[in-house]
Amino acid sequence: MSKFAILSDSCSDLPNDYIVQHGLTILPLGFEIEGKSYKNYPDERDIKIVDFYALMRDKKNVITSQVTPEGFMSCAEPLLKQGQDLLAFCISSALSGTFNSMRIGALELLERYPNRKVIVIDSLGASLGEGMLVFTAIEMQEAGKTLEETAAFIEANKLKLNHLFTVDDLGTLKRGGRLTAPKAFLGTVLNLKPVLFVDHEGRLVPWGTKHGRKVAIKSLLEKMEENITDDRVIFISHGDCLAEAEKVKASILEAHPKNKVFLMNPVGPAIGAHSGPGTIAIFFYGHER
Repeated sequence: MSKFAILSDSCSDLPNDYIVQHGLTILPLGFEIEGKSYKNYPDERDIKIVDFYALMRDKKNVITSQVTPEGFMSCAEPLLKQGQDLLAFCISSALSGTFNSMRIGALELLERYPNRKVIVIDSLGASLGEGMLVFTAIEMQEAGKTLEETAAFIEANKLKLNHLFTVDDLGTLKRGGRLTAPKAFLGTVLNLKPVLFVDHEGRLVPWGTKHGRKVAIKSLLEKMEENITDDRVIFISHGDCLAEAEKVKASILEAHPKNKVFLMNPVGPAIGAHSGPGTIAIFFYGHER
């Protein structure tokens, strides 16, 4: 195995058992609910996912915060001290300032450890979209690829990683400033569900609204069939709606019976604070977004 460490912020939403199995280092993002501070740890040591979404359903106010350069350095420096180079992933720079903080921290670490290498990748994605890039990097590392080879492949292919999703709670989008109050009200009254994707700049972009939840999810599956070019790896994340996510998984596997890796996990608090309960998201490699 090529000797370099892989680090990701917690927005990658990878399952804790996968993280432990592959020796990943996770940098937890912080958030605050009703004046109490938490960290988005994958093992849920600060708060259980179900409890987080219960608070969101009670309309509790959630405030998220980006990683600081010092926070990144405290997580990354032990790896460099061990003599490892580092490949670090973060949530889209269009959604958070975390990338800039990690880049600043990396420059300072390189001054302290001039014989080490640190590469920070702006995933231009979120949740298991970022997580799928990490998954790809781990596969390449385990195949013996170097840090540089792995980083170059990720950079060349990250815009082929499609993010398609729908949200159920328009109030969450309104509170997060991504939907105006009149549109949220009208959408709720008419039972409209937005369907969105992540564009080349890593921004959340709506591509339509559908009448009802089932139609919105069906449109995700149809769009996936139009765009997918590699069905070997498909991920799903969900906002505490496992039963619906399982149905989506069953539909995908019926259409892609030779699929090899199917990973499903909840959307963590750092992203879920903005997407809300009931989010369904599908991630796959396909045509450019």
